[in-house]
Amino acid sequence: MGIAFFDSGIGGITVLHEAMKRLPGESFLYFADTLHVPYGTKTSEEVNKYVKQSIDQITREDVKAIVIACNTATSIAISGLRNGYDIPIIGMEPAVKPAVEMNRSTGKRVLVFATELTLKQSKYTDLVSRVDEQCIVDSLPLPELVEYCEALNFDIRVINDYFRAKLAPFNMSTYGTIVLGCTHYPFYKNILRKLFPDIQIVDGSAGTVRRLSQVLKSADIVNVQAPVKAQTQVSAQLSMDVKFMCSGNEPAYIRKMERALEII
Repeated sequence: MGIAFFDSGIGGITVLHEAMKRLPGESFLYFADTLHVPYGTKTSEEVNKYVKQSIDQITREDVKAIVIACNTATSIAISGLRNGYDIPIIGMEPAVKPAVEMNRSTGKRVLVFATELTLKQSKYTDLVSRVDEQCIVDSLPLPELVEYCEALNFDIRVINDYFRAKLAPFNMSTYGTIVLGCTHYPFYKNILRKLFPDIQIVDGSAGTVRRLSQVLKSADIVNVQAPVKAQTQVSAQLSMDVKFMCSGNEPAYIRKMERALEII
């Protein structure tokens, strides 16, 4: 039995990649809802319906756990999913809490990048209210970055110009951490690090995979693995360890997902 990762598009591959490094004994399935990508511009009702349809399809496969590798889908649908299925379902949330803790004593602020829909959800606003005692968290939607990612557009000049335009209203010297609150965004982590070398860039992938590992161990369903692959070997071998599926049954998108896994 494998572990399924779900997203509207290729963004959740950043989470899958983390899991493949940390859980090398497991087999993986990655499912993209290509009929409805992107989710960030949809209504909550639409996203809830699309997620349910996709999870119904995933559970027809031989899977023992599902990771909702999408902050938007988690914020809208996770409660209903956990009540509706009898296998472990792990969600995501922007890494606001660790980012706030990093900056609690520095006087620096935290800037969260996410989709508009994620930022509107009570799950996100409640999270910020709960952990941001010093009121140091700001939020910025970057919907176009999802579109760039889905097009596999990693042109440094294009992406640099995009970030500079979006961040022009912000005094970036006041920020200590940027939180990548959409799973598409870590594809641009290295570009951000070069633009802002003094700012920490964090995302929720590692925390999500830690939680996944804990859930598997608690349920005693962890596969005993061979020795962990050296990180330098992982990128070349990942595509052999995962099955890709998409709601649109598009061979071209399957190839895109395979390419994205090589890139990350």
